[in-house]
Amino acid sequence: MARNHGPSVKNDRQYEAMRDQGMSKEKAARVANANAAGGGNRASRRGGRAARYEDQTKDQLLQRAREIGIEGRSKMDKGELISALRNH
Repeated sequence: MARNHGPSVKNDRQYEAMRDQGMSKEKAARVANANAAGGGNRASRRGGRAARYEDQTKDQLLQRAREIGIEGRSKMDKGELISALRNH
């Protein structure tokens, strides 16, 4: 049975499953809430619009990391930035 994570998490079962897979609390809540808001698996159908991280410049990746609030981003190379953005 899924635990109640309060009003900030709309789909507790999905949130717990993603946390068990190692996803961050923020990302798990974002995905669980997106799916709950649209019903079903809406969040996964919206994908594919953003450019691949590998196709972006380091400056673009730094900007995205800044928006998200990734610590230590200024010392990261492009590969580390990509990894940090994917695992945030």
